[in-house]
Amino acid sequence: MIRALTGYSTRHPWKVVALWGVLAVVLTALAPMLMSRVTQSQTADFLPRSYDSAAAMRIAEEQFGLNPDATVVTVLVARSDGKALSAADQTRVEAEAEKLGKRRVAMPRADDEPTFLLPDRSQTPRIAPAMVAPDRSFELLSVELVGNAADQGVQGVYRAFRDGTRTQFAEAGMRTGFTGGLADAVDSADSHKTASTVGGAVVMGLIVLLNVLVFRSALAAVLPLLAVALIGGVAGGAVAGAALLTGLKLDAGTPGLISVVLLGIGIDYMLFLLFRFREHLRARPEQPAREAAAQVSARVGTAITSAALTIVAAFATLGLATFGQFRSMGPAIAVAVLVMLLGSLTLLPALLAVAGRKMFWPSKALLREPRDRRAARFGELVARRPLLMLAASVTLLAALAAGTIGLRMDYGRGDSGPQTPAAATAVEISHALPAGVSDPTSVYVTVTDGGTLSTDRLTGLSGALARVDGVGQVAATVLNQDHRAARIDLYPTVDPQSPEARDLASGPIRAAVAQHTPAGTTAHVGGTPAIFADVSAAVDHDLRIVFPVAAALIALILLLLLRSLLAPVVLMLSVGLGFVATLGAATLLFQHALGEPGISFTLPLVLFLFVVALGTDYNILITDRIREEMQRPGPARGAVARAVRHTTPAIAMAGLVLAGSFATLATTPGSEQVAFAMALGIMLSALVLSLVLVPALAALLGRSLWWPVRPRPAAVAHPRHAAAGAAREPERISAY
Repeated sequence: MIRALTGYSTRHPWKVVALWGVLAVVLTALAPMLMSRVTQSQTADFLPRSYDSAAAMRIAEEQFGLNPDATVVTVLVARSDGKALSAADQTRVEAEAEKLGKRRVAMPRADDEPTFLLPDRSQTPRIAPAMVAPDRSFELLSVELVGNAADQGVQGVYRAFRDGTRTQFAEAGMRTGFTGGLADAVDSADSHKTASTVGGAVVMGLIVLLNVLVFRSALAAVLPLLAVALIGGVAGGAVAGAALLTGLKLDAGTPGLISVVLLGIGIDYMLFLLFRFREHLRARPEQPAREAAAQVSARVGTAITSAALTIVAAFATLGLATFGQFRSMGPAIAVAVLVMLLGSLTLLPALLAVAGRKMFWPSKALLREPRDRRAARFGELVARRPLLMLAASVTLLAALAAGTIGLRMDYGRGDSGPQTPAAATAVEISHALPAGVSDPTSVYVTVTDGGTLSTDRLTGLSGALARVDGVGQVAATVLNQDHRAARIDLYPTVDPQSPEARDLASGPIRAAVAQHTPAGTTAHVGGTPAIFADVSAAVDHDLRIVFPVAAALIALILLLLLRSLLAPVVLMLSVGLGFVATLGAATLLFQHALGEPGISFTLPLVLFLFVVALGTDYNILITDRIREEMQRPGPARGAVARAVRHTTPAIAMAGLVLAGSFATLATTPGSEQVAFAMALGIMLSALVLSLVLVPALAALLGRSLWWPVRPRPAAVAHPRHAAAGAAREPERISAY
């Protein structure tokens, strides 16, 4: 199958390039529209229905008409001169709010943007007065907009509404502030816009620079980026289309993560092909370029397929997760990686066949063998002093792993960098009102005895909730139309995103509800803190299941691939140590050094899958070459030295490119921890595990590493030819 794909692609390269070009144009254009339909930003939507906060959300939708697609913005209105609001001021504020509530807000569009690519999010917001501060320093308005807070169209509508509201109230002598999830998302995106642009440009420049330095060719520097961009565009459309067909809902951050992953692994796969293609052309200068491309692509395609399927298998285990954000991310990344694999077996070989030896023009490196002095000296050092190198690498990893002591999970949105205007508005509100006013914790009560509810029947529950330490205020009980359901809003004194609010909702509030819910009724606690509490439970459950299953599945793949019992154990132990070291480093930096509440709750699982799956790719690279070299005559340590010398440039460059790709996530609000951990994890996997720890263990264990099927040196015709045979490069092309 692999040879058939690569063979056809190198025989008919222009047809393959044209097909990928058409697919890229069509799917890249459709991807924004499709993705807007399959992404959701409400964390509660990812919880199983059995969780308490999910049950509360269903009651809110069914009994109180809550729109699950709605996002609420809180608007603060105050006098520009700082004086307290008078009765006349309050009347004016509410009159202006009524005008705004009748005005349709048009979604901004670029002049050259086709209307069908981005759904029209134009709408008339629902606006209602919320409350006045006790000192009358401001009044709050509740504004409901429909749509995903991560949707570009919805964000554009919010910007238009915010600017129009600010202008209208300014003309009335008032100042305004805006807060809430949508406001914070837009402020963060705006503040990171320049950083995102610069960060992306820096990574692209890094990739081009590295390729130029290594291959001394402009074509080899630019062509990989163009190829991966084409495949990435097709993959994005394929993921969105598959999600739309299957009804799968994606987290708003998943598309960005997929783009970074595809850029990294796509460049890696292209580098593996380029390094081997150049080596092959050096060894066979008389061979036609298309024939060489076919042979190299077939051989390297097998290794690329193994590497890609390892990633796919690892993320397939997320199908066992109960938390929907994990369960949807796994298939999405798996589909994207499969598309990248298909592109690596078709488009990339076609480009090699088209470019031929011109791929490395104007470099004259094809005319001579590289000296690789630094890589050779490094390989000799690892092989000559394996115990020292092993001890140094283990000491470094263990020191970083010690950072996991005292690790805490953070289920909030995380620190998005400098304080946004939305965050500043939330702080201003908290000075006069409980912090939870803009995002209350709600208790939903429904009857089970066939009767009806009244405010008197729920007086005891309301009083008990008011006495809970940490609840600043309890709003009046709200009954639905048939009086068979009720809502009691609580305003905690702590930030709804904080661990304290989560502990309050899952502990004292739920305990008070369980103890004081009237007979014949049932009650559920909802709201952001309650949702995060349930997410915490779901994630803890998923970590206990996904970690061992993913590890077992990857170990099985290694067992089948390496045909050894001991080698997979060595590789899994090494990547496991790399994972713990990376998590410890992230904990040391963000929790202990920067004082953040903890590590993002998604980080351990995502980090485990990426570091183990992608780190295993580099380990497969080095172990495959070590086994190849051990099949040649000579001592095992000499084979390790040669393997490290040959693979160091490819592994080091691939690791730098992939780490740089993940580093661009730092420009996405709330993704700083993921960016740091992923970049560091890849660097540790490439430079420490694959180039030091695994080769050092191989040098110590020798051919026993491949027990029970040890590679045997090929027989030589005469003993005096052994030394010469050991010094020559093998004619066959290895996997990398």
